[in-house]
Amino acid sequence: MKYLLLVAHGSRRQASNEEVQTLAGRVEKQLPNGFSGVKAAFLELASPSIEMAIDACYEEGASELLILPYFLSAGTHVAKDMPTEVAKAMDKWPDKKVEIASHIGSLDPMIDLITSVCH
Repeated sequence: MKYLLLVAHGSRRQASNEEVQTLAGRVEKQLPNGFSGVKAAFLELASPSIEMAIDACYEEGASELLILPYFLSAGTHVAKDMPTEVAKAMDKWPDKKVEIASHIGSLDPMIDLITSVCH
């Protein structure tokens, strides 16, 4: 079983964190074959943490995770903090597979998304 984990920064504003959770639910409804579920996690200021979400995925039976950094640019959180948190969490799951995708702002479909609002 493969899960997608959306990792956002996290906010003191609960409504912002709920937006990410809602997005994860909407993405789950359109998952491609091969994926069994989607969860959201937060780097800081909100719950669940990356570690908590990774644990939940594997406890639910996932054998593999694709982690998508829900960030527009590759700042310190994407380049350093997230990989560090993922590595710490994976110490508990040495037999499981994890991949960190490129942050969302670097993906080619972002160009189409940005230009789609220009009318």
